[in-house]
Amino acid sequence: MLNRRMLLVLACATAALAPVAVQAQSWRAKYPELTFGAIPTENPTVTTERYSKLADYLSRELGVKVNFRIANDYAAVIEAQRAGNIQIAYYGPASYARAVMTGVETEPVVLARRNNGAIGYNSVLLVRADSPYRSVEDLKGKTLALVDPNSASGNSAPRFFLDKKGVKVDSHFGKTFFAGSHENAVLALMQGTADVAANAWYADTDNHILRMASKGMLKDASGKALKADDFRVVFKSDIIPGDPYAVLKSLPEDLKQAIKRAMLDMPKKDKANFDALSDGKDIEFVTTSAKDYEPIIDMLKFNDRARKAG
Repeated sequence: MLNRRMLLVLACATAALAPVAVQAQSWRAKYPELTFGAIPTENPTVTTERYSKLADYLSRELGVKVNFRIANDYAAVIEAQRAGNIQIAYYGPASYARAVMTGVETEPVVLARRNNGAIGYNSVLLVRADSPYRSVEDLKGKTLALVDPNSASGNSAPRFFLDKKGVKVDSHFGKTFFAGSHENAVLALMQGTADVAANAWYADTDNHILRMASKGMLKDASGKALKADDFRVVFKSDIIPGDPYAVLKSLPEDLKQAIKRAMLDMPKKDKANFDALSDGKDIEFVTTSAKDYEPIIDMLKFNDRARKAG
């Protein structure tokens, strides 16, 4: 039988928990569904396979339906967050920075730590190993496949770091074009429509060349299957911050914290689907903040000034 003191303790505990329950209920009433969008770093099928699993996991953890939406290009994610149509977004560092620079009220919450311990990656320029090109200087007048105007490793970083070496991308290369995704840039290189391709390089054991090879996607214009060592890196940038998952600032604080907590817990609660995000190359999510991406904003501002200067 409960005595008066026990009843008083129980009543106090219930009262303390009540505001939390009310807050959780209030955001679920306002957001009975959420939308998660991702930039198209790979082909639509692979991107959907990876990130729809994350959306399903978040649905279970948050207790509301989380829909996955793949964007046509990087800018589409920026504009969808600007309009409030995507509450959770997977960005590249440059597309996140561009969103912030153009007034999108978004904030990063987590990014992945890779199995080599890094929470960032490099931008590289790739050529075919059977080509005569062994340096950036050898590529003067040649065709460069970039990824997307808002890609860090596929556009902003090579422009910024090559400029530091005295190489202006638009004048050094005879032609540049945007392939649309990291995979498409590699395909352009394989099929001979580009002499060199910009890309992300997470590690020697984790990059889009290896990922495409594992899926049987490395075939040249004649249909010949290629291997990872059929490509050569002729330029590698300094390390840049990893890809952030960002949420709208306007979301209720308890919802933002719930999203962050769920993602930090994913490697333990749903390891199979966490591993599917990176083919097992990531080991955990770690917290991040807007401050971590200030160098990327500076990089974009530098590139913007350089473009205006001609």
